[in-house]
Amino acid sequence: MTNNFAADVLICGAGAAGLTLAIDLARRNVAFRLIEKMVGPFHGSRGKGIQPRTQEVFEDLGILDTVVAAGGVYPLIREYREDGSFVEKDFGERPEPTPAEPYQIPLMIPQFLTERIMRERLVELGGQVEFGSALVGFEQDKDGVTARLSGPDGEETVRVRYLVGADGGRSFVRGALGVGFPGKTLGVRAMVADVALTGLDRGWWHQFNDGDMQWMISICPLAGTDLFQLQGPVPLEGEVNLSAGGLERMIGERTGRRDIRVHSVNWASAYLMNARLAARYRVGRVFLVGDAAHIHPPTGGQGLNTSVQDAYNIGWKLASVLDGAREDLLDSYEIERRPVAEAMLGLSTRLLGAGKQGEITRGREVRQLDIGYPASPLSVECGPKRNGLRAGDRAPDAPIKGAAGQPSRLFQLFRGTHWILLVDGQGAAAPRAGLHIHRLGDKGDIVDAFGHIRETYGLAPNECALVRPDGYVAAILPLDAEGAARLEDYLNRIGAHGTGLATDREGA
Repeated sequence: MTNNFAADVLICGAGAAGLTLAIDLARRNVAFRLIEKMVGPFHGSRGKGIQPRTQEVFEDLGILDTVVAAGGVYPLIREYREDGSFVEKDFGERPEPTPAEPYQIPLMIPQFLTERIMRERLVELGGQVEFGSALVGFEQDKDGVTARLSGPDGEETVRVRYLVGADGGRSFVRGALGVGFPGKTLGVRAMVADVALTGLDRGWWHQFNDGDMQWMISICPLAGTDLFQLQGPVPLEGEVNLSAGGLERMIGERTGRRDIRVHSVNWASAYLMNARLAARYRVGRVFLVGDAAHIHPPTGGQGLNTSVQDAYNIGWKLASVLDGAREDLLDSYEIERRPVAEAMLGLSTRLLGAGKQGEITRGREVRQLDIGYPASPLSVECGPKRNGLRAGDRAPDAPIKGAAGQPSRLFQLFRGTHWILLVDGQGAAAPRAGLHIHRLGDKGDIVDAFGHIRETYGLAPNECALVRPDGYVAAILPLDAEGAARLEDYLNRIGAHGTGLATDREGA
């Protein structure tokens, strides 16, 4: 088999997961192709909630401010009673930002706007989506993957090192691999539609007959647009009229109101709710991310976020292996991400059950800030057992000052494609490509001016925290002679040496 590679990575599917991976690879100068069988962008609002942890990912990828500017926050809910009166309640908790957790509440932005912003970022980095190009077959061997693509100009065969299936719940890649997709249908069919309507104030999320699985309907103004999103259960069998007239009649029947008029339908879908998890995330040189690996009910706003974080997890690992790291680094993708999806499916299903009773509440668990990888082979406790921050935890943010006195944040130091070594003191640490070393204390380049690093990281003098490119703590260890040797051994073993860095694009 020839190894004349057309690209290092072929990404099948240009939704949020595929776009995240493409952006991450593009800023690392990894050669990839991103194909999408649809002839144009998805134009629906299916995933409209961006959770705090995903906001942190978007900050690193350079799109958070644009996403915030294009979207908004969730409005208060108006829950209507049978007599037409209503009570107002909040969508969920709205805690204040903290130095360690700068983003605390979900953003609302329809999926089509999120993906548009991601495509624009990808173009800035020199990439693009190949619309109308479908994967129709592939074979793999020990060196790479041979893929057959069908596009506007006919069929072509390409040779790549790795294939990533980001092609949704009906994934062609997963099916071709023969990977099982066990789970269950949850006995609920629902419709979702983006519509132009009049008769309701855009300042509230309007909910009628909450908890009644025959008559429920939710009408939410879509931030960043003039549209409303309709959601509600529909009969398990039979056609659902998703035209403007059909949806207007449904609203009238379920609300008892005749003043709500649907003028047009931008996008609509009826679907059965499922909770399913792929039996494997990796088969040789082929990987599954996003909905190709897990599908679930939309309750809790977890799906798009979990998909983005799948791609964010595997991107730096693919780049590292392509740059010479050990192949088994890629095994950590499934080890780390599959349990996260399993827990997410359980959470979404529990929230669906609560929603059937009209009792749904969304607390800290939906924000995804507590996701971590303590059992990962990449998480190494090199010192005595610690209280507080541990290897595998999300690395907290903190306000700091540079030695020259200017304010900054740890997340600004983290932003980019590199590893971070945060050292309290002057412990020995050898510089290497792909590793940024920052020191606290006397003669340090950063100052813990407000004590938040000390509070959240709890580093002892001459102790260090090693932070992965995706913002998780890899190790905390003393930088004595033994600790420095352990650090070097870890970095050599994990292949942290350059990782395809595009230094002119870091933090751009």
